[in-house]
Amino acid sequence: MANLSGIIKSIRDIMWQDNGLNGDAQRIEQLGWMLFLKIFSDKEAESDALTDDYRSPIPAQFQWQQWAADAEGLTGDDLLTFIDRDLFPTLRNIDVRDNRRALMVREVFSGNNNYMKSGTNLRKVLNKLNELDFNIAKDRHAFGEIYENILKELQSAGKSGEFYTPRAVTQFITDLLNPQIGESVLDPACGTGGFLTCAIDHLRAQTNNVEQLRLLNENIKGWEYKPLPYLLATTNLILHGIEVPHITFRDALENPLQHYTQQDKVAVILANPPFGGIVANGNEANFPTFRTKESADLFLILMIHLLKHDGRAGIVLPDGSLTGEGVKQRVRERLLTECNLHTIIRLPNSVFQPYATVATNLLFFNKGARTKEVWFYEHRLPEGQKAYSKTKTIQLAEFEPIKAWWHNRSESDVAWKVPIQTIIERNFDLDIKNPTKKDLDTNESNSAELMQLLQLSFEKSHVLLNQLKEAVK
Repeated sequence: MANLSGIIKSIRDIMWQDNGLNGDAQRIEQLGWMLFLKIFSDKEAESDALTDDYRSPIPAQFQWQQWAADAEGLTGDDLLTFIDRDLFPTLRNIDVRDNRRALMVREVFSGNNNYMKSGTNLRKVLNKLNELDFNIAKDRHAFGEIYENILKELQSAGKSGEFYTPRAVTQFITDLLNPQIGESVLDPACGTGGFLTCAIDHLRAQTNNVEQLRLLNENIKGWEYKPLPYLLATTNLILHGIEVPHITFRDALENPLQHYTQQDKVAVILANPPFGGIVANGNEANFPTFRTKESADLFLILMIHLLKHDGRAGIVLPDGSLTGEGVKQRVRERLLTECNLHTIIRLPNSVFQPYATVATNLLFFNKGARTKEVWFYEHRLPEGQKAYSKTKTIQLAEFEPIKAWWHNRSESDVAWKVPIQTIIERNFDLDIKNPTKKDLDTNESNSAELMQLLQLSFEKSHVLLNQLKEAVK
């Protein structure tokens, strides 16, 4: 087995020396398109060996083996010129007629870029990538773990953090939704593909024959409208054994709801839709009853609409979507009347740090039955830990108590249920705090007491200030 970690470290060391790369997001994008082409080339070699009539959608002179595989091949300015003036323009305009592989290649290269400025450094990176063989199952599996760590770095890469959901969260939601072979699975805001790869691993454990494997490949679908995460998600799924991923390069909010037919509806939705964002391109007009520019609210309406009868969903939503009047209230009313919102897991507000510090929730609902009651569970930080951070992220093991509670529910200091009538009386407000904390709340001071405490604080400060003045005389 190749020293995969060592190879990736060497590539990164080379990239750090190139003055064209600025920041983690650019380095990941640069590595991303090169990895994609190397993996694509290896898979093509496998297809060519197994299929007599296989034809690559990439013109011969632009295939990896022709320009990248030779350690003594193109380098320096010649290599840069070839990539910038020939390779990228060709792949961005590749013929995609009736060819999903070609479409995938075109969409990967239509929005991503070559940032490196040294052709010599580029050649060094290519030569290191050529040490990898993605047709070796053990290497591919091991590299999948390394790739997950690369994606995890996006969480602290500025705005790009929005594309990565912590693995513990994606795995927990997937485990509880328990998708089955033959069920269609969709993430309409798939980012780097974390939910989809969890679903793939979950379903692969159920496969016993070629037909089940075909169903797995056909039923995992994602939508993503930004070039970098589309590239990373596509590569991620290929590493997880999906030869031609069903990831569509599109804005999930671009179509009016009525354009979706029964054939578009799915059995399972797993998603962490963008939140805190403002909808662009006037897409709010596609939701006439729920016209708002808040992306999370529109995604919630879309996901309700896309679920089949008896379909189920597990999604991430911020506190802001649980409360509020006007459109927000109507969105929650739609959720509670068209679906059984049976569970809300309330997460600490540091799960998505440093990208986002807002409090988030995991919502689980089934389509086709009205909500009668909502169970809430307050997930707390590990004992002695004040917040999650880059080095102390949320771990899957922390969800084990919730899994144990899930099928045998009872109220406790972290779990409570609220009947629908109470929620209706609250104008469908779902921002319901843990009632066991009421005793703590009643011990808090009222306004008059707070004023008195503030006055005492001022008096103490005045005394200390006078003591300091006396000391310096």
